[in-house]
Amino acid sequence: MTRPRAASERFVAHLPTRTRSRVTVIHSPLLDIRPLATQVVTHGMRGLIFSSANGVNAAVSLGVTRDLPAYCVGSTTTDTANRAGWQAHMAGGTAEELVAALLQIRPNSPLLHLRGEHSRGNVAERLTELGVTTLEQPIYQQRLLPLTDEALRAAAGENTVIAPIFSPRTARQFADVWDGPAPLLLAAISEATAEPLKKLGYERLKVTKEPTPKKMRKAVKKLVKHAMRVEGEPGAD
Repeated sequence: MTRPRAASERFVAHLPTRTRSRVTVIHSPLLDIRPLATQVVTHGMRGLIFSSANGVNAAVSLGVTRDLPAYCVGSTTTDTANRAGWQAHMAGGTAEELVAALLQIRPNSPLLHLRGEHSRGNVAERLTELGVTTLEQPIYQQRLLPLTDEALRAAAGENTVIAPIFSPRTARQFADVWDGPAPLLLAAISEATAEPLKKLGYERLKVTKEPTPKKMRKAVKKLVKHAMRVEGEPGAD
């Protein structure tokens, strides 16, 4: 698992029991998420945009007030914002869908997009150009991490490794640090996430039809079944 530990544990906990029983989970986060030392001023804003649960958690740690509506990407981000006390609305599953939804809703503006230092989609710029004034502020950093020793041993071994990858930046880092002969099965949450992985010598790359945790769990379940079938073939170790 390449996500930060808490997010990885939540993902694994929601896998089917049979799937979990067939794998050994290795946690090797490739991003370290930390709030930036910054002050968020929401005076004059009419709403917030969160494109990840990391943004919500960073906003909580920075003491951002909960008195504005929050427009969120994906169910996980929306649920996290609701639990934190915001009146959160899911506005699509991707940045593209968020922009389209907000252009249709036309909420009161200006809006403030609270995001990481590294962000894709140009949400604030595109919304502003199309008539929904939106500012943006980075509130957390995403420091790249190497593979853990346990993950390196798995890469150097003979057992099949299944790696779910949840973002393009994580995919680029995984492609840079993965090096080993272990059979590799990959699940990517989007085509943009899959692209950096294509240079790797994998056995199978499965891209979800929708960028959701549910679809990623389904992809992992299928990859586990594939690995079990291959290893059970005559002549397989």
